[in-house]
Amino acid sequence: GSFTIRLFQTSTFQNTSFVDTEGLGLLEDIELGSLDKQTWTIHFCQPWVHPALPRSDWDMIENMIKIYLKKSSHLINEGAMQKDIPYPFVLQCMAGCELYPNRTSRAFAYVGYNGQDFLSFDMENATWLLSQDTELSRYVQAVLQNYTAFSELVDVLFNDTCVDDMEVLLHYGKEAVERQ
Repeated sequence: GSFTIRLFQTSTFQNTSFVDTEGLGLLEDIELGSLDKQTWTIHFCQPWVHPALPRSDWDMIENMIKIYLKKSSHLINEGAMQKDIPYPFVLQCMAGCELYPNRTSRAFAYVGYNGQDFLSFDMENATWLLSQDTELSRYVQAVLQNYTAFSELVDVLFNDTCVDDMEVLLHYGKEAVERQ
């Protein structure tokens, strides 16, 4: 059958200087790892996950997570102050990829705001799509659409890297996946 990796992020913006972020990675319903809220390091939940990829890959992934969380928190707070958004608010992201038996794949990325669908990323056209048509969602869409480096990174991470890494994880976690 097909297999899916999902990465979840929940960030609660309490005020302009405090963001509480949680992260979780799943292969199907197997918890691969979670994000340490204080250090933004990965806690591996299965014994086969860490050895599946070279240490340099995990270091790069962790560094990318830290850069993304720092930059996105700054950008989001900047936008919240500019658009006079009341605190606290919650931002949720789910991104990943699905690998099909015929070796094709599909990548996805969704953003939620205060528990509602907000934006999604169209991987084929590298564009951000509105899930709700509000002044705020149009503003965020425009900001993200102009931040082409981020859109390109999302595209490469979930269309290429995610699929390649999933194949390795499926090999290392074969017994765990087959038990599901």
